[in-house]
Amino acid sequence: MRIIDTSIPFLKYLVKRLLLMIPVIIIISLLIFFMIQNMPGNELNMFFNPEDPSLTELQKQMLTEYWTEKLGLNDPFFVKWGKWWLNMFQGDFGISITKQKPVADFVGEAIMNSFRLNISGFILAFLISIVVGVKSAVKRFSKFDNFWTVFSIIGISLPGFFMSILLVFAFSVNLGWTPISGMQDPMNETPAILYYILPVTVITLSSLASLIRYVRNAMLEVLKQDYIRTARSKGLKEKVVIYRHAFRNALIPVITLVGFYIPLLFGGSIVLERIFVWPGIGLLMNAAYTGRDRALMITMLIFYSFLTLLGNLFMDIGYALADPRVREGGER
Repeated sequence: MRIIDTSIPFLKYLVKRLLLMIPVIIIISLLIFFMIQNMPGNELNMFFNPEDPSLTELQKQMLTEYWTEKLGLNDPFFVKWGKWWLNMFQGDFGISITKQKPVADFVGEAIMNSFRLNISGFILAFLISIVVGVKSAVKRFSKFDNFWTVFSIIGISLPGFFMSILLVFAFSVNLGWTPISGMQDPMNETPAILYYILPVTVITLSSLASLIRYVRNAMLEVLKQDYIRTARSKGLKEKVVIYRHAFRNALIPVITLVGFYIPLLFGGSIVLERIFVWPGIGLLMNAAYTGRDRALMITMLIFYSFLTLLGNLFMDIGYALADPRVREGGER
């Protein structure tokens, strides 16, 4: 059985989705660039203090001319926007005022720090939710189902920051089993995995609550269908009915949720990373906001927008892989 269909209708469907991303990202970048460029305040003041008494009038004038030219402050809006795209394709995302160095020098490391953290938690949550969600649907209203239903309600209702504080207080402050925050320090002999335990646990529990409910509801909806009753009436084993017929069709709406999580894998969490002082993209985004770092804000917002579009694309591809009607017809 082929996993990916390379038929002409499907390829047209995929190319159409890719082409639609281009005007969307252009419009989004225009809006983001316009908002950031029109923020209150003088951008020159971010790079030097014109009121500094140690500077002579000539030095102030030279600095003003230098940064005005370097930042292109006198250029028309669309010229600035065009230069930003041109520079971006060359790997130049501007200079961060909070880090005092090019954005490209440090943003990649922050993205990977967030990805390693989030992918660990998401894989654990997804695998557990598949097992628990399917079993809860099959054994509806059992003690097993009731327990995980209560767990899901509590998990969805409980804010992630509150869960983080509870875990830090219990396992770091009181028991001393894990480090309170940060990543592994080369000068510290603490195993690297201990720094991951608490944040990964928070991500897993937070994601698990909604994923279990989603998988359970999707399975329950499929189990009500006539073809499931027909499969059972033919004398097929219950495991065959559940996993070969029911689960495959229940997988389609679950794929939608997986696509939704793609931006979160790379995007990080501002609140979570602040609590655990994790040097990821969320902590970087917080620094950009508080420091009014325009170059970093534009880069991060464009990055988040692209991730969202990428998540939608993966959902479309996922639907095509899970539903033969999409592969054959090229439309959902």
